[in-house]
Amino acid sequence: MLIHQFYDTDLAHASYAVLRSGQVILIDPARNPQPYYDFAELHEADITGVVETHPHADFVSSHLEIHETTGATIYVSHLLGATYPHQTFDEGDAIELADIKLKAINTPGHSPDSICVLVEDENGISTALFSGDTLFVGDVGRPDLREEAGSITAKKEDLARQMYHSTRQKLMKLPEDVIVYPAHGPGSLCGKSMSPDLQSTIGRELRENYALQLMDELKFVQQLTADRPFAPRYFGYDVELNKHGAPSFAQSLAGIPHLKANDEFEAETVIIDTRPKALFNQGHIKNAINLQLQGKFETWLGSVINPQEPFYLVAEDDTKLELALARAAKIGYEQQIKGALSSPVNATEQSAELDLDDFKANPDQYTIIDARNWNEINAGLLFANALTIPLPEVRSRLQEIPTDKPIVVHCAAGYRSAAARSIIVSKITTVPVYDLSDVVVEFNPSPSLPGREGDKTGDLQVLPTGEDLGGADV
Repeated sequence: MLIHQFYDTDLAHASYAVLRSGQVILIDPARNPQPYYDFAELHEADITGVVETHPHADFVSSHLEIHETTGATIYVSHLLGATYPHQTFDEGDAIELADIKLKAINTPGHSPDSICVLVEDENGISTALFSGDTLFVGDVGRPDLREEAGSITAKKEDLARQMYHSTRQKLMKLPEDVIVYPAHGPGSLCGKSMSPDLQSTIGRELRENYALQLMDELKFVQQLTADRPFAPRYFGYDVELNKHGAPSFAQSLAGIPHLKANDEFEAETVIIDTRPKALFNQGHIKNAINLQLQGKFETWLGSVINPQEPFYLVAEDDTKLELALARAAKIGYEQQIKGALSSPVNATEQSAELDLDDFKANPDQYTIIDARNWNEINAGLLFANALTIPLPEVRSRLQEIPTDKPIVVHCAAGYRSAAARSIIVSKITTVPVYDLSDVVVEFNPSPSLPGREGDKTGDLQVLPTGEDLGGADV
């Protein structure tokens, strides 16, 4: 038996292939199915099954496309309410892969329809657990993403109680040498304190995972529901999309109009400019929002733009444009793109440059906007008089920003402030709007404040951007 991990650092998402005797079962595949086809071809094997541990909120799965292309059976819990062709896969059910078995374990907690997959080898010995979003390395799945999405909804407190029993009555009783393969690593918003490691064992988690330590149900619920990371706008949308199955990745991308450099944009349609902020500041289309391609682009795109809201996508060059389109498709947003182009000729708007010496000498002469996330803000303000508006809230709270003084926007390292500044300046034109950018580190009294590392999500450790077919090299 061969277990192969595919890891996408952009979304901190891990998917898996289980290979045995020329057959492959996939676990929680990403939107682009090509790496899985390549893996099967490399090993001269056939993809015969796809298991979805739950309808994911943070990315779009390719399970339906893989089924339509290969004929592989899709296995999901009956609780999911899937509308695509599938076979139910719940407690007591098993997939036979030659002489090994993949057995379903219902583990509600992260979602009501979550399952884990336990692998038994040819001798009937439990060897591996694909834990989905139920058990991570150092954490368990957050319970607050299914209060309004999916076939079954539940309050976070109820799901936290279910997680308590799923871990205690099922997962913690497994042999300690069972290897744990989770669906996410650090940087994912599906948990709050994941280890940098991308696999573990039941024994290690029993010793080190805070959520598996001795505590009563009430304390567990309190810990699990406190200090949750923010949830991007697209999460509920992706749950529903995964419940029904997404369209073909390549065909969906091929349907996006590619515009010419001098084409005009429809008025009132949002423009997302993915170029580095230095290029954006030198010249951009009027009212464009700067969401740079480096960093957690998918997360911020799905936090600033609403599901089904049309937008244009601008990139630095054709290669970066194709990458931006593919990354938007990871969360199902390619269907909202009205048009895509690189190097537009009408990128003539320039960003105002802050006089840093004047700002340092007279900070009270500026309106300061803190665009960090609430957990960072609650940990301590960098400027006592700052108006706190996290980036995902800026578009809806513009009316709260005073216009009697110049405006300076900051975050923790410069990514979010660039985006927030571009949103604000598109609506407020009576005073200059500045981005404090990475100079903000000079004002941070404590390097340990959340969000310093990479300024990607401000909630969790973030690993370098990239994707490796081998999966484990991060």
